[in-house]
Amino acid sequence: MTGRELPPTSAFAGDDGSADPAVAAALTALGDGSGSLAAVVEALAGTRVLVPVLAELEAAETVEVGGHAHTVDKEASAGIVALQAPDGRTALPVFSSVATMAAWRREARPVPTDVVRAALSVVSEGWELVVLDPGGPVTALLPRPAVWALAQQQPWRPAVLAADGAEAAGGGVGGPIGAAGGGAGDVDTRVVDPEVRAAVRAAVLGAVPPGPASGPGGERGSASDASPAPGGSAGRSWFRRRRPEPGGAPTPAPAANPVVDVDAVPGARAEVAVVLTLVPGLDRPTLDGVLRRVGEALAADETVTQRVDSLEVRLR
Repeated sequence: MTGRELPPTSAFAGDDGSADPAVAAALTALGDGSGSLAAVVEALAGTRVLVPVLAELEAAETVEVGGHAHTVDKEASAGIVALQAPDGRTALPVFSSVATMAAWRREARPVPTDVVRAALSVVSEGWELVVLDPGGPVTALLPRPAVWALAQQQPWRPAVLAADGAEAAGGGVGGPIGAAGGGAGDVDTRVVDPEVRAAVRAAVLGAVPPGPASGPGGERGSASDASPAPGGSAGRSWFRRRRPEPGGAPTPAPAANPVVDVDAVPGARAEVAVVLTLVPGLDRPTLDGVLRRVGEALAADETVTQRVDSLEVRLR
């Protein structure tokens, strides 16, 4: 066995520190593009992982021996390591084997624990991600919904799938901290899970009901043709028609609401992109109000919060 041995007092004292065969196979497949992050998460369920603990010097003093000054460690403590993802979120590093931990930090002390307890610790600390084997040879970044699923001992189904309904292959592979969002592969070959797509549409359209796609004569209404109605709220018209100028052509009736349609597609900077089709010419206060209500509606939807790791909004 390479690397540091497990502490003899551990409840896993009989563990030789090697990776679970199913986890090792899932990571290998993930690395060569034939596997998926969902398969790694499935293989991890019920297994042991290693959490790294590093010693941290809290106090030291200088003593003189034989006319020479020496710095002596006085107080030291051991702590669990946390990593920061590019988006600022905190990730707990875990390892499949003693060898992969030694390749990352030889001074790290491996503390074995079952993956459920590791995931629960992430949730209890208010962190969101788990990164498996950050030193390679294959690194898998487990997004927040996958961590929650492991903590609850429930299966995890990604929000973004391949066009054939399977999870997009290669998602979640990266360097020490990979991107938890879109995953690998061409966006055109991926789709948002129908349940997630339906939840996004229902949440947004429930908060900002859609107006008609076009006004009289087949032309879409525009915010430039209207002014905000006083006291407007959800379920009521956001605009009132302006009176036509004397001798001028009638002003087309604007859409009853600024949102024409909403869809959910695989994201580029996040896992899922919420695409809002809006009437043209919205002023900034109206647009800000729409985006605020959309954000609040998505944050309040249970399916979206449990299934989607990250969201971006696109305006069309």
